[in-house]
Amino acid sequence: MKKIIALANQKGGVGKTTTVVNLAAAFAEAGMRVLAVDFDPQGNLSSGLGIEKKKEENTIYELLMEECTFEEAVHKTYSENLDVLASNVNLSGLELELLDKRNREYVLKHYLEPVVEQYDYIFIDCPPSLSLLTVNAMTAATDVIIPIQCEYYAMEGLNQMLRSIKLLQMKLNPALRINGIIFTMYDARNNLSQQVVDSVKDVLKEYIYDTVIARNVRVAEAPSYGMPVTEYDPRSKGAENYRKLAAEILTREAD
Repeated sequence: MKKIIALANQKGGVGKTTTVVNLAAAFAEAGMRVLAVDFDPQGNLSSGLGIEKKKEENTIYELLMEECTFEEAVHKTYSENLDVLASNVNLSGLELELLDKRNREYVLKHYLEPVVEQYDYIFIDCPPSLSLLTVNAMTAATDVIIPIQCEYYAMEGLNQMLRSIKLLQMKLNPALRINGIIFTMYDARNNLSQQVVDSVKDVLKEYIYDTVIARNVRVAEAPSYGMPVTEYDPRSKGAENYRKLAAEILTREAD
């Protein structure tokens, strides 16, 4: 079964988009056919993969509004294995457009289903809220990965996200499963980082990935060049972290 993985956290600033960009790139580097879906009106995933979002006429908004085809909306990237459905600020109007639409929670699913066999993995970058956009991503997804920052309020944001996922499973997508929880922005010099990791592991050990994404200057620099860190600085610690995480996810899928 092909995987559609939504990366979501209702709390912003947790490294969600950075994780989507670099995980998608690491999977593509490993030979997988990957589609990255930018479902956040900020469009940071698009720019992080070299798409000039302000100049794009056909984005995921136009696709969902039936103003273009998938083939017209999808963008090639630096890698032949990695495609992008870009977004920009136009996407912020989608929720209003969908208010009176029947089955409005399943619009994204409807447009991904015909193309899912073209890819090994589809990654969806969700906005940092439980909006109709996030609900659409979750109903389209087979799995959800939750990135959490190693900081004081991590548990609060995680608990909110877990409650939302449980509700979505009950009401809209019973097959949705939690693929895992990723710790981001880990700082080995900061005792708080390890305390956060330990406290989450005490409660949700079965979901935690062994790989931790450490703070890394190359990861922070890469988006300004429109590249994932695996392309910008392939030998950096950040690139190693994301390759290791991709390998761990693939290993879990094989078990």
